[in-house]
Amino acid sequence: MPSEIKICGISSALALDAAIQAHANYVGFVFFSKSPRNVTIREVAILASRAHGHIAKVGLFVDPNDDLLREAVTAGQLDAIQLHGSETPERTAQVKAAFGLPVWKALPVSSPDDVNRAAKYQGAADLFLFDAKTPKGALPGGMGLSFDWSLLSAYRGQTPWGLAGGLNPGNVADAIRLTGAPLVDTSSGVESAPGIKDVDRIAAFCKAAGLI
Repeated sequence: MPSEIKICGISSALALDAAIQAHANYVGFVFFSKSPRNVTIREVAILASRAHGHIAKVGLFVDPNDDLLREAVTAGQLDAIQLHGSETPERTAQVKAAFGLPVWKALPVSSPDDVNRAAKYQGAADLFLFDAKTPKGALPGGMGLSFDWSLLSAYRGQTPWGLAGGLNPGNVADAIRLTGAPLVDTSSGVESAPGIKDVDRIAAFCKAAGLI
């Protein structure tokens, strides 16, 4: 079965259409003001209407409060919530219970212990997204950094998972082959500049992942 694909950091109709045409499974909308991929509630409402019925929509949040989640879930017609900050297992479970949507928890990885942290979120999250650990003070993702994929061999959980961090059209096939990742997630790997998606790179990424 081919890996599912998420194109994250979508902020324009052109990029959204490219992801749909390339048969990606998910698009990600970033609700984090420090990110060059940040979208406003008004912007996401327009994009969500365009995406509706064509592709699943995931909202990415960094330690959000419930008010932001409520606004974004409604405006973005979100199908899943991705928590990409320092949310605890308790907070993750709380978000899942409050909004009734699948919750993805991003886990930054640089050692086997980081992979083993997933066990603490068992039952709280519906999917783990193993991502590269970024430097202190940097953005929590979208930096184009990767990690040693062999570390994922330490994962023994039953919760579905995905791979992120530095994936691009040139390495995603190897990443899938080496890890067996059921889902691959890219953002900066399909950009021509921070926050600017490249339609040709989106198509190439999906093709390399075996979807088209």
